[in-house]
Amino acid sequence: MEPKVTVIADDREASADVVQHFLARSDCEVFIRRFPLGDYYIAGRLLVERKHWPDLVASIVDGRLFRQACRLAASPLHTVVLLEGSEEDVAECAMTREAIQGALISVSVILGIPVLHSRNAEESTRFMLYAGRQVQSMISGAVTRAGHRPKSKRRTQLHILQGLPAVGPVRAARL
Repeated sequence: MEPKVTVIADDREASADVVQHFLARSDCEVFIRRFPLGDYYIAGRLLVERKHWPDLVASIVDGRLFRQACRLAASPLHTVVLLEGSEEDVAECAMTREAIQGALISVSVILGIPVLHSRNAEESTRFMLYAGRQVQSMISGAVTRAGHRPKSKRRTQLHILQGLPAVGPVRAARL
């Protein structure tokens, strides 16, 4: 069984649907705290700034997006901006598509912060949990080896042995 993913949600997100989805799951531990940057702190390493499309547009207009993004870029944590919503939400925004794209290019290309998309709160929850599990597996050193996965027990054993330093196919077979 995999360890639970620790999720700390900013207290301003406490009533959000995402927090309710986290609380309904048994594979994570959820804490609510105030923090100065980001909305969700996942697995002790990932800081997520979650935005709905209308909030993104409002934050572009008032300059908040660029201030937040600069602070995220300066953070020692891995950071991501998670845009939540659908094509209809973008169409309803009172800003040109080019202006939105320009802002997202500044955040992702210039400042180096990945901008990812989700359709709704449930998908945002799953995204953050998947990311948290990947962070935990990388921290524990459980990086998967490239190549195909063997099907039989014998081939799996050989595959594991050959993953050790200085153990090739011949030595693995002898072992």
